[in-house]
Amino acid sequence: MVADAAGRLTRRNDAAGALLPRAVPGTPLVDAAPAWIADAHQALRFPGPRTVPETDGPWSGAIGGRRFEAHPSVRDDGSVVWWLVDDTDHQLAREALQTERKRTAFLAEASSALLSSLNLGRCMDVTAQMAAESLADAALVVAPARGRRLPVVTCLRGGVPSLAQEKADPEGVPGLAEALRGFPPVPSRWIDPAAAPRWMVPEGFGPVGSIVITPLPGHGVPAGALVLLRRTETVAFSEEEEVFARLFAARSGAAMSAARLYAEQSAITEVLMRDLLPPVLHHVSGIDFAGRYRPAGDHERIGGDFYDVHPATADGDASLVTLGDVCGKGLEAAVLTGKIRNTLHALLPLADDHERMLDVLNTTLLNSHTTRFATLVLASAKRRGSQVDLRLTSGGHPAPLIVRADGTVEEAGTRGTLIGAVPTISALTAAVSLAPGESCVLYTDGITEARGGPMGDVLFGDERLKRALSECAGMPAEGIAEHVHMLAAQWLGRGRHDDMAVVVISAPRTHRLSAVDGHTRGRYTA
Repeated sequence: MVADAAGRLTRRNDAAGALLPRAVPGTPLVDAAPAWIADAHQALRFPGPRTVPETDGPWSGAIGGRRFEAHPSVRDDGSVVWWLVDDTDHQLAREALQTERKRTAFLAEASSALLSSLNLGRCMDVTAQMAAESLADAALVVAPARGRRLPVVTCLRGGVPSLAQEKADPEGVPGLAEALRGFPPVPSRWIDPAAAPRWMVPEGFGPVGSIVITPLPGHGVPAGALVLLRRTETVAFSEEEEVFARLFAARSGAAMSAARLYAEQSAITEVLMRDLLPPVLHHVSGIDFAGRYRPAGDHERIGGDFYDVHPATADGDASLVTLGDVCGKGLEAAVLTGKIRNTLHALLPLADDHERMLDVLNTTLLNSHTTRFATLVLASAKRRGSQVDLRLTSGGHPAPLIVRADGTVEEAGTRGTLIGAVPTISALTAAVSLAPGESCVLYTDGITEARGGPMGDVLFGDERLKRALSECAGMPAEGIAEHVHMLAAQWLGRGRHDDMAVVVISAPRTHRLSAVDGHTRGRYTA
């Protein structure tokens, strides 16, 4: 259609007539066309204050429910030819693309937030909060029932997630029980908002206009259900929004399932780790025991070194100390460590015969189809008056060191064969007595073979350990163990190292009190 400089319509074709019935030649453009076209014509012909953006076109607006672009062509006589192009489909495509980009960005943000934590409670909070902010007016994350209660995290838009244990029956809500079992979601149009139970509607939310309930898929087992609520004044959920909610729920369910699996595995690992970790040593039967352990990896808690103290079962019997080093480090070595410790515990009835214990353990390892071997030292410790009598037997392990009261450090005269390497082993037992204030130090080669020092590649070595122990004369067992552990750590710095373990057996500086009525062994006091 054509309009002159005065804004009056002069010509129009049949297409313009069908689109704009009032567009009759001679009619002012403001009466024949929508206001946005008239304003554009005015702005084009008379620059100055405008009601449309300053541009040479095209201009756009709605006509009859569709969207058009108006492209002007100025003629020599000052009239303007306006070409109207239907841009509805392109506009819808652009809006759909923009919506899809926003949703893709939202899913990416959700994945990043959910995968940043392996804490189940945190994943539930993030799911509820992100859903409430972007998908609904309020969101609930319902986890599988624990007994008779449902763990539910609720979040209002702009609010903070809150956890509650609801005593509710999911069968009373259409689609909820099915979602918790992992079945496909029920369309929102099948759910009567007025039937929503009180526990599902947040306090102060008001009347519910529409509800979406979708499962949170997990790894083999459903992770829960996502419930989205909109108020009556908010537009109800469309089918596209329901589909998008399921996409979000799939990511949330995967994250929650991974968090739950991690929590279960952590609990199992903690239980197993508790048995594999070296015990806390203390005063037993008048003898002081102390130990320190450091695994090879700073991120690990267990490894191939181990020690145990088995208290005497009867008065007058000796307590058995075991310290060993399994070939290798890490989890695989720790598993064999656990087997050796359990086997030694089962062999406690043979504790008086060290050679026999080592022989049975050697046979057990050879029959276990493992290629790993171990070194081991056994120490039987018994209090005799103010002294402690020791029997020490090495199975391929560094000989224990005896720290005398005057600072002399002696190497116990025991030696033996590796355990689990050859069918027949030999071992020599040494007898040692500790006077009050004297100690016996059992250690693994992770201490003497620790590389560090000023140059970073020098072994800590046997002689350096003996010199350090000579300075510990008269120290209690706990102090000696801590001192050795500290020196080795300082020597290493941040360098790599093997597993390290040390056990100290000490005869305390004590005096024996008289027995009561001659029927007890009496007590020891510092």
